[in-house]
Order: sequence, then C-alpha cells, then structure tokens
Amino acid sequence: MAEISVKIGELKLRNPVVAASGTFGYGLEYADLVPLDEIGGIVVKGTTFSPREGNAYPRMVETAQGMLNCVGLQNRGIEYFCKTIYPKIASLPTKMIVNISGSSPEDYAACAAHINSLAAIPAIELNISCPNVKDGGMAFGVNAAAAASVVKAVRAKYSKTLIVKLTPNVTDITVIARAVEAEGADAVSLINTLLGTAIDIERRCFRLSIGTGGLSGPAVKPVALRMVYQTAKAVKIPVIGMGGIASAADAIEFLMAGATAVEIGTANFIDPAITAKTAQGISDWLDSHNIACVRDIIGCV
Repeated sequence: MAEISVKIGELKLRNPVVAASGTFGYGLEYADLVPLDEIGGIVVKGTTFSPREGNAYPRMVETAQGMLNCVGLQNRGIEYFCKTIYPKIASLPTKMIVNISGSSPEDYAACAAHINSLAAIPAIELNISCPNVKDGGMAFGVNAAAAASVVKAVRAKYSKTLIVKLTPNVTDITVIARAVEAEGADAVSLINTLLGTAIDIERRCFRLSIGTGGLSGPAVKPVALRMVYQTAKAVKIPVIGMGGIASAADAIEFLMAGATAVEIGTANFIDPAITAKTAQGISDWLDSHNIACVRDIIGCV
C-alpha cells in the first residue's frame, strides 16, 4: 500500500485530503457521516476576534457549475470558540485547523494568540480575503504589502504551523505568495473563491443580498489548477490546492501541479463523504500505478 502521509510545515497529515473551511462546520456536524480518522484534517468554520452576524439573506445561490456565497464570516468570536467549541473538537481523530479572519493585522494577531495556547490545534489558516478597514475596505490579499503585514503580525504571536489562504482576485498570485512566505508563512492555500454575481431577471435584482459573492465549485477548477502550478514554482513552502475538487482524479491533478495537499469545499455539500472517498481514491490510484509514495507525484508535471 502506498505511503500517503504529507507534511505542511511541522504539521503531519495522515493523507493529503483536508475539508475546507466553511463547508464542514466544526467537524462535529459530519462525525456521523464521515469517518474523520480517514481524512488528513479539517479546517473549521471561519473565526474572528469579535462575533459577527454575517450578511443578510439571501447569501447562497446555486450556479450551473458551482455556487455563489456571501455568508460574511458569521461566527460567535474567538472567546466563544475557545470556551465552547474547542472542548468539543479537541479529541476528534484528525488534525484540526482553525481559519481566522480580521479587519486589521492586530485583529488577526489577537485571534491567533488565543489559538496558540490550544494544544489540540496544530495550525491556523489565515483568510486574507477580508476587507482592511484601515485602508477603506481593500482586501488584504490583493496587495503584497498588506498581506505581508498580516502575516508579520500573526507570526509574532503564533508559533505553530501558519497557512495563508490566498485570493485569486489578483493580477499575479505569485507576488502575494512570495510576500507572505518572506514574513514567515509555513504554507499557502489557494484558491479562495472568485468574485462573481447572479441576477434574478424576473425581480430585476441581484440574487445575493450584497450583490456579489464568492464563486466556488467545478467552474473554478481550471483557474485554481493554473494558480497552484504557478505558485508551487514560485515559492519554497508547501502549497495546499483547492477549487472545484470533487474526486480523487481532481485531487491528483492538483498534486501533480505542485500541491502537497488539497482541500475539498463545495463538493461536501453534494456528498458529505467525498473527503474520505477522495483520500481512498488517491491511495488506490497510487497502488494501481505501482507508485510507492504520494510525494513521488507532487509537482511531477
């Protein structure tokens, strides 16, 4: 049987398949549906320093090849997570990663400092697609200096594996990737959602409450695969690929493009067990091709 464990910084995953933030809750919601010990990890629902109500409804729209969402990081804040959620997920049989967001570098750093003390959380994923309130709402992830400022602030407060989630809504994603690598990121994950919209032609209005939202699902896969390939060549740290992955074959494409691991998001809504099926499918493919270790195919194209 092929060896399918991988390392992201100091984080060792039993296999390269991780459930993406915002699509798998806190893991507890899927525990009766998915054998959690058969997936590499779970990135839990996005967490901010202070509670957030999220955007008004409607905030999810199905598209022909995926979905749009503008949920708006609804959560009860870091203190609630530490006191109420963490005790429930600390013993789950996979690696738990917390996705954090903020409106300033200080917000991110304060959130990360809380998580740094949680023994059963070995890594965080920084969502830098959030608006920087100090710069008039521009997302941190679209500017190299802004992205670097967040990573620098967090790195000063956080000692474990630091993954930075990159937005695709930029001219050259490799510029952002190199900037966060230089400030101490242990890995980058990409891509976050593409900005899109949908219109109700009968009501003559947008179908999302705030007009635009993030597009995910099969439609974004070719874009995501291209950006993962470019980024893997541009940085020395591991790349975690995501965007439209719905099968082991999709995941293997990302691995061959240079990803060390993959995250599965929208496909969880279609098949709650897709993460475990994908992990098994990667193992089966390696065995059928007489490949001893998954690391032998990473970046092989």
